[in-house]
Amino acid sequence: MARRSRSQGDYKLRGLLRRIGNQMESDLRPAMVEAANLVLATQQELIPRDTGDAENALEAFVSKSGLDAEIGIRGKRNNRKIFYAKFIEYGTKQYQLGDGTVAARPAHPWLRPSIDMNRDEIATIIKRAISSTLARAAQEAR
Repeated sequence: MARRSRSQGDYKLRGLLRRIGNQMESDLRPAMVEAANLVLATQQELIPRDTGDAENALEAFVSKSGLDAEIGIRGKRNNRKIFYAKFIEYGTKQYQLGDGTVAARPAHPWLRPSIDMNRDEIATIIKRAISSTLARAAQEAR
């Protein structure tokens, strides 16, 4: 049979954890916006340009909590309009079309390299936000 346990200061602990959560959101979201904009700028540099439509469709979105970020071509309309971006990213293979042959197109990746090139700086930005939030929470706990 399991024993029940109760700790003193339970309400203080819950309040502290709530405050830490609220502060993390306020510190983490600006850090995520900074990191997302960094990746977005790199994507805009790396994406191959023909008409510029794909580059103009790139955008960064960070959730209200600051825990999720989406960077790239977002939205159903943009994904339909810029459907060819996946062919630029991954390339195509040679195929037959009627009596002719359509040549293969090499890949020109820009999504994954934009994250890989900024991975260390993103980690630094996020670590800085987390440590400042925890430091502030520790000061309030005293």
